[in-house]
Amino acid sequence: MFLNQLKINNFRNHKHFDLKVEGQRTIILGSNGIGKSNLLESIEFLSQLKSSRAISDKDLINNDSEFATIKAQINYKDDLKMNLYRKGGKKIYLNDCFMKKQSDMRNYLRSVCFSSNDTNIIKGEPNYRRIWLDKVVTQLEPGYFELLSRFNKLLKQRSHFWRSDISNNDKSNSLIDSFDSQIALIGSRILRRRIRALEKLKPYIQHWHNYLSKSKENINLNYDSSIDIINSDNEVEIINQLKQELFNQRRVEELTGRCSVGPHRDDIEFLINDISIRKFGSAGQQRTITLALKMAELEFVRNTICMDPILILDDVLAELDMVRQSLLLDSVGRKTQCFISATHLNKFNKNFLDSSQIIYL
Repeated sequence: MFLNQLKINNFRNHKHFDLKVEGQRTIILGSNGIGKSNLLESIEFLSQLKSSRAISDKDLINNDSEFATIKAQINYKDDLKMNLYRKGGKKIYLNDCFMKKQSDMRNYLRSVCFSSNDTNIIKGEPNYRRIWLDKVVTQLEPGYFELLSRFNKLLKQRSHFWRSDISNNDKSNSLIDSFDSQIALIGSRILRRRIRALEKLKPYIQHWHNYLSKSKENINLNYDSSIDIINSDNEVEIINQLKQELFNQRRVEELTGRCSVGPHRDDIEFLINDISIRKFGSAGQQRTITLALKMAELEFVRNTICMDPILILDDVLAELDMVRQSLLLDSVGRKTQCFISATHLNKFNKNFLDSSQIIYL
């Protein structure tokens, strides 16, 4: 896939911006705070329906506007358009036809985004790792985005139930049983898809980490679930385990109003030579693993969907030493379309610059 034109209106600090892409490599150059990351974020948001930088979609709309628009032309023929509204919601159009199922847009545009904040995947709280893995699964599993949306909606409804007067009446047991059954069913599907994707992704991560570390360290990763999983292929077993744990935690959840069991509480553990990299890894090791994750993600998605997703590199070169910078840029083949933000051009070699389009902000 190739994104040959990008137009945005009222997105973040950009009232209007029109970019005609001339090649596989585009460098967005400018000082800090001028809006380089916002441009790249618009591509990420259009391709993934979610921003890694915004708490709410409303944060993406210019303060002086009630809506924002992102337009992109793909392969010189398919026009994608997203309207984002301050009052809530977004609408997506393909060649001026409304798309009822938003996730279908991924058939036309995919991306892998690597930003300077991605070291939080390794060193941050579990939520960062869940979001990272969910993004990978969403690229590969049809309907996974809808599964996550349904699950999060159920969690909010269940929390509202515990805080309401309904939880004190005679119908409360049957209602919470219904919530638990739905959460266990959808939660098991999310959990199984995560584990399946992680197992497929693991060899790619190990390959890229060996390449970046010169095979000096052994990396492993495990899915850390809130329930004991004996066989991840047995959906009925996982459903029953989730329902039992949800039942066991009811008294605690009645007091806290929060659901403490399910895929929203899970984590991914990264180990180097059997030692937790989050707890004991150096900053250099954490950056190396983060880079390995992103290169593995790019290759994994490419091989799975049999086409090259767009690679977004948002201010990452400044976080890498010269060796890792060279490895990253050399690994980005000419077949992969790449958008890069930077404050200076001295991070790039002459051959890379000669084959790149440079946009000055």
